[in-house]
Amino acid sequence: MTLSELHLLLTYECNLECDHCFVWGGPKQTGTMSLKNVLKVLEQAKSLDTLQWIYLEGGEPFLYYPILLKIVRISAELNFKVGVVTNGYWATDLEDAEEWMRPLIGLIQDFSISSDLYHWTEKFSQQAIKAKRVAELLDIPLSVLTISQPEEICTESPVGKIKEGESTVMYRGRAAEKLAPKAAQHHWESFTQCPFEDLQNPERVHLEPSGSLQICQGISLGNVFETSLVQICETYNPVNHPIIGPILEGGPVAMVRRYKLPHEEYYADACHLCYRARESLRTEFPDILLPDQMYGVLEF
Repeated sequence: MTLSELHLLLTYECNLECDHCFVWGGPKQTGTMSLKNVLKVLEQAKSLDTLQWIYLEGGEPFLYYPILLKIVRISAELNFKVGVVTNGYWATDLEDAEEWMRPLIGLIQDFSISSDLYHWTEKFSQQAIKAKRVAELLDIPLSVLTISQPEEICTESPVGKIKEGESTVMYRGRAAEKLAPKAAQHHWESFTQCPFEDLQNPERVHLEPSGSLQICQGISLGNVFETSLVQICETYNPVNHPIIGPILEGGPVAMVRRYKLPHEEYYADACHLCYRARESLRTEFPDILLPDQMYGVLEF
């Protein structure tokens, strides 16, 4: 496995609770990376010569702004390119937004703000408008991430077609509960591949707060605090992996068939079938299909 991007899920906590969120982010979610652990991860990341990008995501990473800022600075000092994904809740005023963004000048190469009808009452929110104006002033590269509503997607294929500049919902996590019933449904046997992730030769992975390295949200390759990032990459064998192997062989359909899983006749997309199948397999593969947060099991 040759990685170029490491996405750090700084926290599951979020000030919003969006229906499309596949990590179940929200105010009641638990799990946040400590600065100490992030520094351990960055030390391991430097050992991977191919790794170019460090992304900071959530949940909402700006809820832990001092820690976020320090991680951004250290990552830049280590010569990583840095990306941050936020919902921009803090950009309520132009002058205030400038205070939040000015310390990031010269440190961020990819600054993304989520703005759509899941996050706000407008697709292009007032927060995104203000942040975009400030980013132009400060010369910080900024893009807006927009996710389509289920009813806006063409129903001619399992993947669907979306408007330019928008992305489709992936029906896993909270989206499997809240949005899948609203989407066009397709026969389960049509999902014979994973359309979203390169499971054979992944270039990016996500690391969640407890240290679980995720090739896809809810599928762990190991824990970086128990096995080094370098070792996980060197020993990655997708064909022999009990979850990834069957998906490569024939998509979520092959996983359902291999393990003789109960299933419905119709699903919203490949993620929807895969997520439901993995829920059924969690007791059989507890060290792989984790953490609990990715499956909506919240601790209070």
